[in-house]
Amino acid sequence: MKLLTFMVDGVVRPGVLDGNRVVDLSAAGLPVDTTGDLMCIVRGGDSLQGLVREALGSNQRREYALDKVKVCAPLFHPSKIVAVGLNYIDHCKEANLPVPSEPVLFTKWPNSITGPYDDLHWPESVTKEVDYEVELGVVIGKRGRDISEKEALDYVFGYTVVNDVSARDLQFANAKQWDRGKSLDTFCPWGPWIVTQDDIKNPHDLTVRTLLNGKEMQISNTKNLIFNIPQIIAYASQGTTLMPGDLIPTGTPFGVGFSRTPPVFLKHGDVCECEVEHIGKIVNKINLK
Repeated sequence: MKLLTFMVDGVVRPGVLDGNRVVDLSAAGLPVDTTGDLMCIVRGGDSLQGLVREALGSNQRREYALDKVKVCAPLFHPSKIVAVGLNYIDHCKEANLPVPSEPVLFTKWPNSITGPYDDLHWPESVTKEVDYEVELGVVIGKRGRDISEKEALDYVFGYTVVNDVSARDLQFANAKQWDRGKSLDTFCPWGPWIVTQDDIKNPHDLTVRTLLNGKEMQISNTKNLIFNIPQIIAYASQGTTLMPGDLIPTGTPFGVGFSRTPPVFLKHGDVCECEVEHIGKIVNKINLK
């Protein structure tokens, strides 16, 4: 299933996609959080997913055309965003950094979340070197700590697309502020939906791609991840409780802007598209005015 958060008539609602139609889950009698996003569905486990499937097959369902609603970020307030750096060998090489012996984790603050089709913006007094990074995102479905690699995929709710937008002049200069450089407002566009884990046969064989103004900048496959999803979840959960809705961007491949000659940074008017096979595409325009 493709689960999404959408807005119609100024009201945010959880939904499920059926072709080019959005089925309104709030109208199907399912519990809805006060935020209206998908957190209630993520927390609800298999039983609530069963109710979603019933709503999807109902003849009495309320639905909207996809192009008539605003698609929002799937979750507005996950407890944390645990991102992985340097998780493709070719990206390590272009960054002139050694291949890590264990997952490199950092956080993106939840204020950075924005919608899959929303504009990206930042104060130019703070950063002038903003980069793109396409990533497969993993959404955690149940609470867990010290999770084993063998059981890790049982904790996955689904998969999504993330652009790990990064201010390189903050990330690399002076104090090496990775978290700050990746956490400015609008620096985590994601979605456009969460594809439940049962609909992704192999998350380690998905093409990931970035287009900038129609030009291909990044293309790779998740089979090239240095640390796979079970390894990431097991490592991130050592001594740390992962919660339903936690978002884990799994790393970006070769082709980022700062490593190019000359460097390519996002500028006003650019359109950045990030895509993951079998999931979808997010498209964000840069609007600095």
